Amino acid sequence: MERIGLLLDTSRCIACRACQVACKQWNKLPAEPIESWKTRGSYENPADLSPVTWTRVRFTEYEQPVAGVEWLFRKSQCMQCQDATCLKVCPEKKALYRNRDGVVVLDSAYCTGCGYCTQNCPFEIPRFDPKERRTFKCNMCHDRIANGLIPACAKACPTQAIQFGLRDELIEKAHKIIQTLKGKGFAEASIYGENECGGLGVIYILKYDRVKYEGLPADPKVPLSVTLWKDWLKPVGMVSFLAGIGFAVFHYVLHGPKLTEKGGD
Repeated sequence: MERIGLLLDTSRCIACRACQVACKQWNKLPAEPIESWKTRGSYENPADLSPVTWTRVRFTEYEQPVAGVEWLFRKSQCMQCQDATCLKVCPEKKALYRNRDGVVVLDSAYCTGCGYCTQNCPFEIPRFDPKERRTFKCNMCHDRIANGLIPACAKACPTQAIQFGLRDELIEKAHKIIQTLKGKGFAEASIYGENECGGLGVIYILKYDRVKYEGLPADPKVPLSVTLWKDWLKPVGMVSFLAGIGFAVFHYVLHGPKLTEKGGD
Protein backbone atom coordinates (compact mmCIF):
# COMPACT_ATOMS: atom_id res chain seq x y z
CA MET A 1 0.00 0.00 0.00
CA GLU A 2 1.37 3.41 -1.00
CA ARG A 3 0.49 6.03 1.58
CA ILE A 4 -0.90 9.32 0.42
CA GLY A 5 -0.40 12.57 2.24
CA LEU A 6 -0.42 16.35 2.34
CA LEU A 7 2.60 18.63 2.22
CA LEU A 8 2.00 21.90 4.06
CA ASP A 9 4.59 24.51 3.13
CA THR A 10 4.39 27.22 5.81
CA SER A 11 6.77 29.41 3.78
CA ARG A 12 4.03 29.75 1.13
CA CYS A 13 0.99 30.10 3.42
CA ILE A 14 -0.59 33.59 3.35
CA ALA A 15 -3.33 32.75 5.88
CA CYS A 16 -6.13 33.43 3.38
CA ARG A 17 -8.02 30.56 5.05
CA ALA A 18 -9.48 29.32 1.77
CA CYS A 19 -8.71 25.84 3.13
CA GLN A 20 -11.04 26.43 6.07
CA VAL A 21 -13.86 27.56 3.81
CA ALA A 22 -13.38 24.66 1.38
CA CYS A 23 -13.40 22.16 4.25
CA LYS A 24 -16.65 23.61 5.56
CA GLN A 25 -18.28 23.56 2.12
CA TRP A 26 -17.30 20.04 1.11
CA ASN A 27 -18.12 18.42 4.44
CA LYS A 28 -21.30 20.49 4.90
CA LEU A 29 -20.12 21.79 8.25
CA PRO A 30 -22.11 24.68 9.74
CA ALA A 31 -20.57 27.97 10.77
CA GLU A 32 -20.18 28.41 14.49
CA PRO A 33 -20.97 31.58 16.43
CA ILE A 34 -17.82 33.19 17.79
CA GLU A 35 -18.08 35.03 21.10
CA SER A 36 -16.11 38.27 21.11
CA TRP A 37 -13.87 37.30 24.02
CA LYS A 38 -12.67 34.18 22.21
CA THR A 39 -11.07 36.17 19.38
CA ARG A 40 -9.80 39.12 21.42
CA GLY A 41 -6.08 39.70 20.80
CA SER A 42 -5.86 37.37 17.81
CA TYR A 43 -6.77 37.27 14.14
CA GLU A 44 -7.54 33.54 14.36
CA ASN A 45 -11.12 32.66 13.59
CA PRO A 46 -12.54 30.41 14.85
CA ALA A 47 -10.56 30.23 18.07
CA ASP A 48 -9.95 26.48 17.93
CA LEU A 49 -10.86 23.22 16.25
CA SER A 50 -14.28 21.88 17.14
CA PRO A 51 -16.78 19.17 16.13
CA VAL A 52 -17.80 21.43 13.20
CA THR A 53 -14.38 22.94 12.41
CA TRP A 54 -11.92 20.30 11.24
CA THR A 55 -9.14 22.53 9.96
CA ARG A 56 -7.96 26.05 10.81
CA VAL A 57 -4.96 28.30 10.29
CA ARG A 58 -2.96 29.15 13.40
CA PHE A 59 -1.32 32.55 13.77
CA THR A 60 1.86 32.79 15.85
CA GLU A 61 3.74 36.04 16.42
CA TYR A 62 7.50 35.50 16.20
CA GLU A 63 9.78 38.37 17.16
CA GLN A 64 12.96 38.21 15.10
CA PRO A 65 16.13 39.79 16.50
CA VAL A 66 16.55 42.19 13.56
CA ALA A 67 13.47 42.25 11.31
CA GLY A 68 10.96 42.56 14.14
CA VAL A 69 7.63 40.72 14.50
CA GLU A 70 6.68 38.16 11.84
CA TRP A 71 3.52 36.11 11.49
CA LEU A 72 4.03 32.34 11.38
CA PHE A 73 1.03 30.64 9.77
CA ARG A 74 0.30 26.93 10.16
CA LYS A 75 -2.69 24.90 8.98
CA SER A 76 -3.93 22.67 11.80
CA GLN A 77 -5.79 19.40 11.12
CA CYS A 78 -5.60 15.65 11.76
CA MET A 79 -1.95 14.66 11.33
CA GLN A 80 -2.66 11.14 10.01
CA CYS A 81 -0.09 9.35 12.21
CA GLN A 82 1.30 6.00 11.13
CA ASP A 83 1.50 5.02 14.81
CA ALA A 84 -1.95 6.43 15.48
CA THR A 85 -2.96 6.65 19.13
CA CYS A 86 -6.64 7.03 18.22
CA LEU A 87 -6.60 3.69 16.41
CA LYS A 88 -4.95 2.01 19.38
CA VAL A 89 -7.47 3.18 21.96
CA CYS A 90 -10.77 3.12 20.02
CA PRO A 91 -12.92 0.17 21.18
CA GLU A 92 -15.18 0.36 18.10
CA LYS A 93 -13.22 -0.68 15.00
CA LYS A 94 -15.95 0.53 12.65
CA ALA A 95 -15.58 4.04 14.08
CA LEU A 96 -11.83 4.42 13.53
CA TYR A 97 -9.92 2.56 10.84
CA ARG A 98 -7.16 2.98 8.27
CA ASN A 99 -8.32 2.74 4.66
CA ARG A 100 -6.40 1.37 1.66
CA ASP A 101 -4.73 4.76 1.04
CA GLY A 102 -3.37 4.87 4.58
CA VAL A 103 -5.84 7.53 5.74
CA VAL A 104 -7.05 7.28 9.34
CA VAL A 105 -10.81 7.66 8.95
CA LEU A 106 -13.24 8.48 11.75
CA ASP A 107 -16.80 7.39 10.96
CA SER A 108 -18.70 9.29 13.63
CA ALA A 109 -21.86 7.27 12.95
CA TYR A 110 -20.25 4.37 14.82
CA CYS A 111 -18.63 6.47 17.55
CA THR A 112 -19.63 5.40 21.08
CA GLY A 113 -18.52 8.66 22.68
CA CYS A 114 -15.98 7.04 24.99
CA GLY A 115 -13.57 9.97 24.50
CA TYR A 116 -10.40 7.84 24.48
CA CYS A 117 -9.15 9.37 21.21
CA THR A 118 -9.65 12.95 22.40
CA GLN A 119 -7.87 12.23 25.69
CA ASN A 120 -4.82 10.52 24.17
CA CYS A 121 -4.10 12.18 20.80
CA PRO A 122 -0.65 13.86 21.09
CA PHE A 123 -1.88 16.64 18.78
CA GLU A 124 -5.27 17.16 20.51
CA ILE A 125 -7.13 16.84 17.21
CA PRO A 126 -10.38 14.80 17.60
CA ARG A 127 -13.12 16.93 19.14
CA PHE A 128 -16.03 15.59 21.19
CA ASP A 129 -19.55 16.94 20.73
CA PRO A 130 -21.31 16.73 24.12
CA LYS A 131 -24.74 17.18 22.51
CA GLU A 132 -24.40 14.34 20.00
CA ARG A 133 -22.10 12.31 22.28
CA ARG A 134 -19.80 11.64 19.31
CA THR A 135 -16.31 12.67 18.16
CA PHE A 136 -15.33 14.32 14.86
CA LYS A 137 -12.11 15.09 12.95
CA CYS A 138 -10.66 15.67 9.47
CA ASN A 139 -10.63 12.54 7.28
CA MET A 140 -8.44 14.08 4.55
CA CYS A 141 -11.46 14.10 2.21
CA HIS A 142 -11.14 10.33 1.72
CA ASP A 143 -14.44 10.36 -0.18
CA ARG A 144 -12.99 12.80 -2.74
CA ILE A 145 -9.76 10.80 -3.02
CA ALA A 146 -11.72 7.59 -3.66
CA ASN A 147 -13.28 9.32 -6.68
CA GLY A 148 -10.04 10.64 -8.17
CA LEU A 149 -10.23 14.13 -6.64
CA ILE A 150 -7.75 15.86 -4.35
CA PRO A 151 -8.70 17.07 -0.85
CA ALA A 152 -10.80 20.23 -0.84
CA CYS A 153 -8.20 22.25 1.09
CA ALA A 154 -5.47 21.48 -1.46
CA LYS A 155 -7.83 22.29 -4.33
CA ALA A 156 -8.67 25.70 -2.84
CA CYS A 157 -5.16 26.81 -1.84
CA PRO A 158 -4.12 29.73 -4.13
CA THR A 159 -0.37 29.56 -3.38
CA GLN A 160 0.13 25.77 -3.51
CA ALA A 161 1.08 25.83 0.14
CA ILE A 162 -0.99 22.62 0.38
CA GLN A 163 0.08 19.84 -1.96
CA PHE A 164 -1.43 16.35 -2.22
CA GLY A 165 0.24 13.17 -3.46
CA LEU A 166 2.09 10.01 -2.54
CA ARG A 167 3.83 10.47 0.79
CA ASP A 168 7.26 9.28 -0.38
CA GLU A 169 7.21 11.76 -3.26
CA LEU A 170 6.12 14.57 -0.95
CA ILE A 171 9.03 13.80 1.40
CA GLU A 172 11.48 14.05 -1.51
CA LYS A 173 9.94 17.35 -2.57
CA ALA A 174 10.11 18.64 1.01
CA HIS A 175 13.86 17.98 1.25
CA LYS A 176 14.45 20.00 -1.93
CA ILE A 177 12.40 22.91 -0.61
CA ILE A 178 14.30 22.85 2.70
CA GLN A 179 17.60 23.15 0.84
CA THR A 180 16.22 26.13 -1.08
CA LEU A 181 15.06 27.81 2.15
CA LYS A 182 18.44 27.26 3.79
CA GLY A 183 20.09 28.80 0.74
CA LYS A 184 17.93 31.88 1.33
CA GLY A 185 19.19 32.23 4.88
CA PHE A 186 16.63 30.20 6.86
CA ALA A 187 19.16 28.10 8.75
CA GLU A 188 16.52 26.53 11.02
CA ALA A 189 14.34 25.29 8.15
CA SER A 190 13.26 21.69 8.68
CA ILE A 191 10.71 18.99 7.91
CA TYR A 192 8.15 18.05 10.54
CA GLY A 193 6.37 14.73 10.16
CA GLU A 194 8.91 12.58 8.34
CA ASN A 195 9.56 10.40 11.40
CA GLU A 196 7.29 11.68 14.18
CA CYS A 197 4.72 9.15 15.43
CA GLY A 198 5.95 6.56 12.93
CA GLY A 199 5.72 9.09 10.10
CA LEU A 200 2.86 11.53 9.63
CA GLY A 201 0.59 11.69 6.62
CA VAL A 202 0.63 15.48 6.99
CA ILE A 203 4.16 16.84 6.55
CA TYR A 204 5.18 20.40 7.36
CA ILE A 205 7.91 22.53 5.86
CA LEU A 206 8.94 24.94 8.63
CA LYS A 207 11.10 28.02 8.10
CA TYR A 208 12.06 28.19 11.78
CA ASP A 209 12.57 25.83 14.69
CA ARG A 210 9.43 23.81 15.45
CA VAL A 211 9.17 25.15 19.00
CA LYS A 212 8.31 28.58 17.57
CA TYR A 213 5.06 27.31 16.05
CA GLU A 214 2.25 27.39 18.57
CA GLY A 215 0.45 24.11 19.18
CA LEU A 216 3.04 21.95 17.41
CA PRO A 217 4.53 19.38 19.86
CA ALA A 218 8.32 19.28 19.71
CA ASP A 219 8.41 15.51 20.23
CA PRO A 220 4.94 13.95 19.80
CA LYS A 221 4.61 10.40 21.07
CA VAL A 222 1.97 7.83 21.88
CA PRO A 223 1.28 8.22 25.64
CA LEU A 224 3.18 5.70 27.76
CA SER A 225 -0.07 4.54 29.36
CA VAL A 226 -1.45 3.59 25.93
CA THR A 227 1.78 1.78 24.96
CA LEU A 228 1.70 -0.22 28.20
CA TRP A 229 -1.98 -1.03 27.81
CA LYS A 230 -2.18 -1.87 24.11
CA ASP A 231 1.32 -3.02 23.15
CA TRP A 232 2.40 -4.86 26.29
CA LEU A 233 -0.33 -5.74 28.80
CA LYS A 234 -3.07 -6.63 26.33
CA PRO A 235 -0.90 -9.07 24.27
CA VAL A 236 0.44 -10.64 27.48
CA GLY A 237 -3.10 -10.99 28.82
CA MET A 238 -4.24 -12.62 25.58
CA VAL A 239 -1.31 -15.05 25.63
CA SER A 240 -2.07 -15.93 29.26
CA PHE A 241 -5.74 -16.48 28.42
CA LEU A 242 -4.93 -18.76 25.48
CA ALA A 243 -2.34 -20.60 27.56
CA GLY A 244 -4.97 -21.23 30.23
CA ILE A 245 -7.38 -22.66 27.66
CA GLY A 246 -4.61 -24.81 26.20
CA PHE A 247 -3.66 -26.16 29.60
CA ALA A 248 -7.30 -27.00 30.38
CA VAL A 249 -7.66 -28.90 27.08
CA PHE A 250 -4.37 -30.72 27.66
CA HIS A 251 -5.46 -31.72 31.17
CA TYR A 252 -8.80 -33.00 29.86
CA VAL A 253 -7.13 -35.09 27.15
CA LEU A 254 -4.54 -36.49 29.54
CA HIS A 255 -6.71 -37.18 32.58
CA GLY A 256 -10.29 -37.07 31.28
CA PRO A 257 -13.20 -35.38 33.02
CA LYS A 258 -13.10 -35.00 36.77
CA LEU A 259 -15.35 -37.61 38.42
CA THR A 260 -16.75 -37.54 41.94
CA GLU A 261 -15.83 -40.35 44.26
CA LYS A 262 -18.40 -43.10 44.86
CA GLY A 263 -20.71 -42.13 47.59
CA GLY A 264 -19.82 -38.48 47.17
CA ASP A 265 -22.22 -35.67 46.50
